[in-house]
Amino acid sequence: MRASAPLWLALTLVPLTSFGAPATAQDVATLFRQWREFQRPPRVGGVPDYSAKAMAAQAGALPGWLSRVDALDVSRAPLPLRNDVRLIRAEMKGLDFDHRVLSPWTRDPAFYLTIFDEQSDQPAREAEYADAAVELWAFKFPLSADAARELLDGLRVVPPLLAQARKNLTGDGKDLWRMAGGPIREQMAALTALATKISSNGALSSAVKSALDATEGYRRWVEQQAATKTGPSGVGVTNYDWYLANVALIPYTHAQLVTLHERELGRARATLAAEELKNRALPPQLPATTVEEHQRRFDDALGTWLRFLRENDFITWEDWMGPALGTLPGGFDPRPPLEFFSEVEARDPLLLRLHMWHFMDLAVLARRPPADPVRARPALYNIFATRTEGFATALEELMMHAGLFEGRPRSRELVYVMLGQRAARALGDLHMHDNTWTLEQASEFAAKATPRGWLRLDGRTVRGEQLLFLRRPSYGTTYIVGKAMTDQLIASMSRNGPLPMKALLDGLNRTGLLPMSLVVQELEVP
Repeated sequence: MRASAPLWLALTLVPLTSFGAPATAQDVATLFRQWREFQRPPRVGGVPDYSAKAMAAQAGALPGWLSRVDALDVSRAPLPLRNDVRLIRAEMKGLDFDHRVLSPWTRDPAFYLTIFDEQSDQPAREAEYADAAVELWAFKFPLSADAARELLDGLRVVPPLLAQARKNLTGDGKDLWRMAGGPIREQMAALTALATKISSNGALSSAVKSALDATEGYRRWVEQQAATKTGPSGVGVTNYDWYLANVALIPYTHAQLVTLHERELGRARATLAAEELKNRALPPQLPATTVEEHQRRFDDALGTWLRFLRENDFITWEDWMGPALGTLPGGFDPRPPLEFFSEVEARDPLLLRLHMWHFMDLAVLARRPPADPVRARPALYNIFATRTEGFATALEELMMHAGLFEGRPRSRELVYVMLGQRAARALGDLHMHDNTWTLEQASEFAAKATPRGWLRLDGRTVRGEQLLFLRRPSYGTTYIVGKAMTDQLIASMSRNGPLPMKALLDGLNRTGLLPMSLVVQELEVP
């Protein structure tokens, strides 16, 4: 049985240090472990409890935790330990923001979805979900006895959790309700596919059916409720700025981010036009139309990328890195019409092999020693995104300028197509949260502003991305703003000569998946 609210309150009264003594790494690790236990909701009958009573108890105890982290004296500690404390404080501020503003358990119907059949390329799932995830992709079929019990336990949470959702969800955010049907149908599809894999197990089959029936009932209920919702879904500029400064640790305001992304969208489109002019006499870059042709292009691109890294000695190479960088999440389907990233992937898989540095990040995270608990676990509230999404975005243009695209002139164009798309969709994030755009207006803008018309308004990608950004404020901006902070780091590291690429890539692996603002602090040259 999980700890109840009174024990949470008791923990907040236990001093971490005495009489102002300097905090040690062990003090920080102890607070971190206790904090992470507190951050999770209590469970009732194995089901996470997001009721008004449980959330009020958690919110009431939170100030004590903030006092504890503020009482840590790390003023004379090494910078990495000071940054660990900054990260813990940012997580606590994230929970505070949840209770005061975001309140996903009362505002966001998608929050209560817990069945996932594809691996996220991020350290933790984007946006926020109830603490009961069932990661189907991680199970190996046929199931072992232990795995079957684990899966059964997870499936049995679905019906009571969705029943609880109907009591807890009271928000009036029209777009959050209107768009929840897509993620709900994804859960239904995952459960339907699972049913065929476990049909010989009676208990599991029954649990899948119950979960599927509950999800279908939830879908109908959400659709009925959505028709009555009329309010805005954004958090407002004041709250957005507070979130940037205190949770995401992004050193920009909402207004500054609007300017940054408008400028980057213009730069991407203008530079693409110049590249296209330069390449005007070349044949067009046609997409692969078969799985076999894509696989040939994929193998060529991966080989080119790995050789480029190793022959230039750009990273301290280890054998596990090749398989990590060769990950193709979700496979490739050449059937038209293609979604945005499939348009890019079909033409040259090299571009997304660069962005899938994400799987290098995941592999490095898995290899961090348990003695480093703060950096060995993904940061809450997607605080890592300026590092993971931002650096992966920066890497595309960085490696192009370093020579990776020699002999691939048309692929240089793709760098700016993708950059333009990220800037365009981030403006949707910003204007949905200042409540000047609806999700549909944000989608229409992103589709129109993205080069080549590849972000189709009739596709799945554009609205799915805008829903994510509405659910997690600032996530859409992390690609460009994280790239801007990477540029700052590169400028610092190359102050006295050419960029020391190996020091950059090794340094990123060493520091871990902190917010990029903290990574810059740890790696920049004084």
